[in-house]
Amino acid sequence: MAAAAPWRCAGELRHRGDEGRARQRDAAGAELFGRLFLWNVLPNGKRAGFYNFWAGKRFRPAAFRARLRDDLTQVLRLVGAGVLTPQIAARIPLSEAASALALAESRTVLGKVVIVPEP
Repeated sequence: MAAAAPWRCAGELRHRGDEGRARQRDAAGAELFGRLFLWNVLPNGKRAGFYNFWAGKRFRPAAFRARLRDDLTQVLRLVGAGVLTPQIAARIPLSEAASALALAESRTVLGKVVIVPEP
């Protein structure tokens, strides 16, 4: 059976009610923790953990900005080098910005919605 597009799967869950979404989030969370656990116990010398993007923003704003600048610089270098590939759900022209925002706010896409300039 061919896998459905991720945004279609998420969109269908809206019609199942809150219980269906909660079950899916619990299952996805359990899968994520399972993968993280396996990644950390494998003898490959690599480790993984969760990254809290907003840690320190409220109580240490200067340190937060410095860490954010350093982290984003490193991430953008990795993207530029081709080591990381951003997950883009849709590229929508600037003239359709309202529909791009609606799509991004719908929580039915997997990845980022990117607004691109007109050709």
